[in-house]
Amino acid sequence: MNEIDALVRPNILALSPYSTARDEFKGQADVFIDANESPFPNGWNRYPDPRQKALKARISAIKGIGAERIFIGNGSDEAIDVLMRVFCTPGLDEIVSIAPSYGMYRVAADINDLPFKEVPLGEGFRLEPRKLIAACSERTKLLFLCSPNNPSGNAFPAADILSVAEAFSGITVVDEAYIDFSSRPSLLPQLDAHPRLVVLQTLSKARGLAALRVGLAFASPRIIELMSRVKYPYNINAAAQKLAMEALEEPIDTQVATILAQRDRLMQELPRFPFVRKVWPSDANFLLVEVDDADAAYGHLIGDGIIVRNRNRVKGCSGCLRITVGLPEENDRLLKSLSEL
Repeated sequence: MNEIDALVRPNILALSPYSTARDEFKGQADVFIDANESPFPNGWNRYPDPRQKALKARISAIKGIGAERIFIGNGSDEAIDVLMRVFCTPGLDEIVSIAPSYGMYRVAADINDLPFKEVPLGEGFRLEPRKLIAACSERTKLLFLCSPNNPSGNAFPAADILSVAEAFSGITVVDEAYIDFSSRPSLLPQLDAHPRLVVLQTLSKARGLAALRVGLAFASPRIIELMSRVKYPYNINAAAQKLAMEALEEPIDTQVATILAQRDRLMQELPRFPFVRKVWPSDANFLLVEVDDADAAYGHLIGDGIIVRNRNRVKGCSGCLRITVGLPEENDRLLKSLSEL
């Protein structure tokens, strides 16, 4: 048994996945009377490709990663949940992550009845590999790291992340949802050297496709095969696959450059307000901003029709608002409203 299979739930190793009519079909045909679909063509009467072959081929070409290393989920949240269902036995195995970080890791762990350990980040939201590894036990199957991290915004040094992946005997999951906004490189080139590494990305952020719910997981072919066993057959609908394919033909360099320029602008402007204590450096498309009274600032902005995220009650983010970088005119409104606080 290889090192990956040794971590998998026995029932998942033994699972015979659901086989769709299109999975069983080989060759070419123009009469489809196999899947109990409506025969009346309206553009959507056929089931979508359960393997998303065309979309995976396009992502493969963009990322330089073989299609056999790509899992496409209904948002990254599906990939998170599927990883837990593949590797973790409810009530027995456990998850380790950092704090503060993306809240869905804990929610997915709670849904799957998995104990969830949080390791606080160090000063300045610094990753502390030794503390992370010390928190792991023989029951720890998955370790989640969000980099760039949400809500702190900082990306962790690759050397620190890889040191964790090497020392941890389970599956290390690095969530790179905001990697397109970071000066630090993606860990995708490290997959060959680290077979127990999973990298999550998404089309929701820089690609602007949040409404389509298309999340990506990149890993060894074996991990992707196991995840594909567990996912629901038609998890990415035909409209999402079609629109994602079209969107991937469009460059995003100009949009990313605009967001980065506006992020720099807010980094310069926000500290000028007397009630702003600190603006944390960011590798993402948002800023974590510490203020004198986060609840009051949040309420004031709501009164002006501006919604930010109040992180005041998140452990490690006391007094903080998380502000997404908007269009220039939206940032104008934000700054004007704050000037009246």
